[in-house]
Amino acid sequence: MSERAAPRRGRRATRPSARSKPRANASSRRRAPASSPFPPIGDYAFLSDCHTGALMAPDGTIEWLCAPRFDSPSIFGALLDRGAGGFRLGPYGTTVPGARRYEPGTNIVETTWMTQSGWVIVRDALAIGPWSDDNSAVTTRTRPPTDDDAEHMLVRTIECIQGSVQIEMVCEPMFDYAREPAEWTVVGDGYDAVDAHHHTASLRLTSDLRIGIEGNRARARHTLREGETRFVALSWGQGLRAPQDAAEATAMLERTSHFWRDWLDDGHFPDHPWRVYLQRSALVLKGLTYAPTGAMVAALTTSLPETPGGERNWDYRYTWMRDATFTLWGLHALGLDWEADDFMQFVADVPRNPDGSLQIMYGIDGEKELTERTLDHLTGYDGARPVRIGNGAFDQRQNDVYGAVLDSVYLHTKVGGRLPQRLWPVLEAQVRCAIEVWDEPDQGIWEARGEPKHYVSSKLMCWVALDRGARLAEIHGEPELAGEWQAVADQIKADILEHGVRDGVFRQHYDTDALDASTLLVPLVRFLGPEDERVERTVRAIARDLTDHGFVLRYRTEETDDGLSGEEGTFLICSFWLVAALEEIGDHRRAVTLLERLLAGASKLYLFAEELDPHSGRQLGNYPQAFTHLALINAVMHVIEGETT
Repeated sequence: MSERAAPRRGRRATRPSARSKPRANASSRRRAPASSPFPPIGDYAFLSDCHTGALMAPDGTIEWLCAPRFDSPSIFGALLDRGAGGFRLGPYGTTVPGARRYEPGTNIVETTWMTQSGWVIVRDALAIGPWSDDNSAVTTRTRPPTDDDAEHMLVRTIECIQGSVQIEMVCEPMFDYAREPAEWTVVGDGYDAVDAHHHTASLRLTSDLRIGIEGNRARARHTLREGETRFVALSWGQGLRAPQDAAEATAMLERTSHFWRDWLDDGHFPDHPWRVYLQRSALVLKGLTYAPTGAMVAALTTSLPETPGGERNWDYRYTWMRDATFTLWGLHALGLDWEADDFMQFVADVPRNPDGSLQIMYGIDGEKELTERTLDHLTGYDGARPVRIGNGAFDQRQNDVYGAVLDSVYLHTKVGGRLPQRLWPVLEAQVRCAIEVWDEPDQGIWEARGEPKHYVSSKLMCWVALDRGARLAEIHGEPELAGEWQAVADQIKADILEHGVRDGVFRQHYDTDALDASTLLVPLVRFLGPEDERVERTVRAIARDLTDHGFVLRYRTEETDDGLSGEEGTFLICSFWLVAALEEIGDHRRAVTLLERLLAGASKLYLFAEELDPHSGRQLGNYPQAFTHLALINAVMHVIEGETT
């Protein structure tokens, strides 16, 4: 947060060592029930080329890929229906790898396989290469091009490092969210390339394995011998370019590796055992960024359930304005100013409503209409239905959006030392909109689909809008306007303190005694200082009464009309907020303990979804989740700063 209070000095619990490796939580490693054909959400690996992304199951199958953009219809959708298409490369008859890891500092996945006859290593990446006009033709762009760009190609190599191994490749695309199976045609006279065309995408599969067509599947098999490397590439870019041999495919992987490592070198990461979590979170955030516009999707996926088998399934392949504050804080905290600037320019570019206000969310190219539909032909992840595309919350009233935008611009201005002139009209409009609506009910930060309420977090962020707006007006050279806006900020603050506090604790909304994790933002946005008794009582009440096995719920569903049925898991972002809030009030020991438990709940590849089932340790919700990784950065930096005070 831009106005995040410094870690409190003085009155502090005795500190344990925060530099020990977080201990693994046994429950966090439990697997899905044996009867489920779906891998646990946290077992998927994430690939990206900053235009789209893919999820790869442990058995080497790409089970989610939308092309050419994050929000395009899927071409592999086994993540949401086991018959919706996938793409596997690996040993024949072997489905459990010996080891998987990200090659350090990259979004390239290396999988090592042991069979009875030998060992092989598979490397997978969405390739990134030098800028070319062919690549740019795939999409329009509002940000200036850089030296590197997506190749619009999935590159896979497989190398036998000992013995000999029978390998197989099976590629079975299902276009348009599995509505249309692929129809392959052979390219040329050989067996090294096949094409499939559809109005949603055109594909070319190229390999130095001999490809055969079996219905809608392209398949190859081969006995790989020690020292031998083969490749497969799936292209959807302009001209359907592809490597011609394994050496060229390997060179493309190396170029991609250099891109990620060079990018990570620009960041500033503390010398601390938690550095690996910060670096992986940074790579996730970069991987969820749509390079042509600077937008960041909330997650790669749609409809991964918040409740196992339930209806809390949403499409997160869009950009929420609410995330702006957390995005800017996380990127600037790690020194990734270029990406922060691109995101800020995206905010300036998106179309506004007739009254000048911003929507709560947009498509990655600034689209306003995100009409929600259900895909009833898909079974859903592990039976969780409906499967949704689009998001019906796009036209909700959520009054916190104004504060998120103003706080992010204020932070960006502080870091950059200037207020971009093109942003001022946007900012002024958001402040005036906040003035108009701050005392009206809305749907709140959690996008409840019940009746509008006077949510404390919405009022809080309207206060942020006026407070930051006043500061920006001073910077812009308009002191009278700054005074006018600060007076409204004081009015909002008085209203919140009068109506939003019961027994010294901030509540969810004005007509309830229920708790809400969003009130943990009170000290983080410097609405009140951490020394204020109401802050400490709120933090401790949430830690005591709004947790399950120590992890934080957004709210208790039995106390909140959110328009949906069923329960949900604990929200990881809320638990990371609690870490930061505990550090704010001086409870360093408890902050460290909770942070270590949270970090131990990461996937084996250091990835996080939206929620955590506190009983089984399974990750729930869309994946990987930008908001969670942003909150992780905030919490880790809070605690590291607290160690030095």
